[in-house]
Amino acid sequence: MTAVFALATSLLWGLADFGGGLLSKRLRELTVVVVSQGAACLVLGVIVLATGAWGELDARLLWCAVAAGAIGPVSMLCFYRALAVGPMGVVSPVATLGSVAVPVAVGMALHGERPGLLQALGTLVAVTGVVLAGGVGGGGAPVQQRTVLLTLIAAFGFGATMSLVAEASTTLAGLFLTLFVQRVVNVLVGGGALWVSVRRGTPALPEEGLRAVWTALPALAFVGLADVAANGTYAVAAQHGPVTVAAVLASLYPVVTALAARSVLQERLRALQTAGAGLALLGTVLLASG
Repeated sequence: MTAVFALATSLLWGLADFGGGLLSKRLRELTVVVVSQGAACLVLGVIVLATGAWGELDARLLWCAVAAGAIGPVSMLCFYRALAVGPMGVVSPVATLGSVAVPVAVGMALHGERPGLLQALGTLVAVTGVVLAGGVGGGGAPVQQRTVLLTLIAAFGFGATMSLVAEASTTLAGLFLTLFVQRVVNVLVGGGALWVSVRRGTPALPEEGLRAVWTALPALAFVGLADVAANGTYAVAAQHGPVTVAAVLASLYPVVTALAARSVLQERLRALQTAGAGLALLGTVLLASG
């Protein structure tokens, strides 16, 4: 059961990342964030009401969830922008690295945890992969520095968000309440940023207007709902088996994103970039295994 639900998590997260990046090629990234997270917020609100998760609310959960919600829009904005302008087969594995590396670093700093041999090796492999994935020294046009910077910001933000969510609660009901509060703050922060950008003269909608958003609404909703479903399947996987197995299998979702980009967008990477993306993913797996 652990393997099945963890692999389902990889599939859902991978498709959500691909969908968000694809939509960001047509719509503003902030619009994608606000609408997709709004859909997730509605579903999580229903789950919280149905399970009575409000009883889990306390100051620790609230502040961790609010902090995660404030960081979330920045991370997703950078991530979707990087996916829109850069190769998904490079961006997704590198961004995933942060979601594992930052919690490991937090565990070391706050809880006195010490990395094992696999984690040390994973760090070395991952850093090498990030450098190679950027196309450094491989001939031809490397990935733009701006894309690399956006990806690294997203990676740090994802890792910080996961650490905050993990610190908020240890129960399944508390997890869903945390995710709900986080998504509410996501929508408020992202919506506020979108409003400010419109006031400064940047249109929130493409040339086709509201019709473009309405047409893309099913896909936008899928991005948000797939993310929620992935959080749920990961929680089930972690509760019914070794957390290490769940973390490793769930961290394979960049493979889904890369395969989708290759089949739908005909995305091709240079051999060096493919090797670098693979090393970044392998380093992530080793970090999760440790």
